[in-house]
Amino acid sequence: QPQLVESGGGLVQPGGSLRLSCAASGFTFDSYAIGWFRQAPGKKREGVSHISASGGSTNYADSVLGRATISRDNAKSTAYLDIDSLKPDDTAIYYCAAAGSGSWWSLTFEYPYDYWGQGTQVTVSS
Repeated sequence: QPQLVESGGGLVQPGGSLRLSCAASGFTFDSYAIGWFRQAPGKKREGVSHISASGGSTNYADSVLGRATISRDNAKSTAYLDIDSLKPDDTAIYYCAAAGSGSWWSLTFEYPYDYWGQGTQVTVSS
């Protein structure tokens, strides 16, 4: 049974940083691109970042460009999203997802993804 489990969310002060983790099981992790998405209250879910199956290519949304780093450890079947200089606008539920196919630029959107995690809440507030 394919499964993705996010962790690392919580309450963070503005200007702080955090690392989100996405642990995968039940599928061949190193054959899947991984994407991070987030959904703020009252807003649509949006793509934040994605990384290729090998880890050699990455992409970031403008909203986190320069503040976020996506990475993966295929030996541990785990992907990560590090975000620093956190802002209240970063408050959202963060989801990771795995895509076995799809063009590189389609990974910005939800439709290519085969598996989704349950999400982890990130709240940026003083």
